Amino acid sequence: MTWILGIAGALIAALLLIACILLGREWNRMTFFEQTSINGFDVSGKTPEEVLPVLKEEYSKAQVHLTENGKDEAVWSLADVGFTVDETALEAGLKDAHGKQKSSIPVLLDSLMNGNSFELDVPFRYDAQKLSQTVSTSAMADERIQNVDAEITYDQEAKNYAIKPEVQGTMLNDSDIQQLVQQAVENAVGGSKPQTQIDAVIPASLYIVPSILSTDPTLNLKVNTFNSYDKAVITYVFGEEKEVLDWNTICDWVVFENGEGYLSEERIREYVMTLGQKYNTIYYERSFHTTGGSDITFSENDNNYGYLIDEEGEYAQLLADIQSNTQTEREPIYAYAGVGRHGRDDMASYVEVSIGAQHLWFYKDYQLLYETDVVTGCIAKNTPTQTGIFPIAYKESPATLIPSNETNGTPVKYWMPFYDGQGLHDANWRSAFGGNIYQTSGSHGCVNMPYPAAEFIFNNADTGTPVVLY
Repeated sequence: MTWILGIAGALIAALLLIACILLGREWNRMTFFEQTSINGFDVSGKTPEEVLPVLKEEYSKAQVHLTENGKDEAVWSLADVGFTVDETALEAGLKDAHGKQKSSIPVLLDSLMNGNSFELDVPFRYDAQKLSQTVSTSAMADERIQNVDAEITYDQEAKNYAIKPEVQGTMLNDSDIQQLVQQAVENAVGGSKPQTQIDAVIPASLYIVPSILSTDPTLNLKVNTFNSYDKAVITYVFGEEKEVLDWNTICDWVVFENGEGYLSEERIREYVMTLGQKYNTIYYERSFHTTGGSDITFSENDNNYGYLIDEEGEYAQLLADIQSNTQTEREPIYAYAGVGRHGRDDMASYVEVSIGAQHLWFYKDYQLLYETDVVTGCIAKNTPTQTGIFPIAYKESPATLIPSNETNGTPVKYWMPFYDGQGLHDANWRSAFGGNIYQTSGSHGCVNMPYPAAEFIFNNADTGTPVVLY
């Protein structure tokens, strides 16, 4: 019995020795145990160094697709866009997994009997310079479409402004698509499962927006302001001559400032002033061609007849016309007005008096209707007739004339004053006219005429008709 127990003990000791030898050999084993997988890949019997290239290859296979509207614009490898497996970190992870399969005798025994399944993140390195060199709009398959800004259009026929909407193109910033690709790859790699395709989808929000949109406040302000004034047409009438003011000129008067659009007072006043410089005739130097054939120049002080635009009144009226977007034909607002004009020609009708010739001519609508000898102011008594051009201030019949140095008046039938108590009138106390009578027996300054002449002019010359005296 004793020998049997001895043999049994020896066998047990031998078995224990063999087990220890076997366990020691497995403990020092450099490969993964049988039935071991990492991230689903069978690594049985392989060292970490042998597993490394396998995982590197599998995890580097993914392709990066830059897509736009469901179409591939570019396809790159991970390495193309700067992403490569971090071999040092991966190897460290593999070695760590290798160590975990024999971290203790029980774990070792379990690993030997059942194997292991490890989940291991595969880390990547990122090269930003490589990505920026590869990823750009120039690498995309389709040519980029340029943006078109919203713009103001004008319908000449309808006289209406509108906004032509912008056109969204497909322009992209290189930096934006680089960031898009980087984020897509970073979200896909670095885990335990290998990828085959990584999609970087270009969203509509990534496109460069046109610089000017149809909603632009400044653009809308301009359109609304222009439409408030662009239909205004003011046709100025100067007899047969007309001056048309329309949007071609008015548009330059619109000013935009501090979020508002308005008409420039300064530019409107400049226009009114220019209009006056062109068409004012009173208080300007004036040339006159006499019936006798000579030309006389009257200074601005001697020219008291004609038209003068009331700049303040015309400014107010013009501003109101434009603001109401009206179309009108009218004369300008005058401070002084003659009896008719054709542009700057405002003397189709006039009374001409030559003091030297002691003669009077009456023209109406460029036709000589009447002429007569007259007697003007007395030279000897120093009561000369005033020279210059003056309008007939009014007409009165009958009238009584009272000189400033007399108390008794002189009755006349037809009285037409033109300057400071001087005027045209009949003089039935005279039996002769013309010649040199005015030298010693002239009037107090009035132009004395025969009764029929005074009657004719009174009945045919309108109030305001110019009297030209020289």
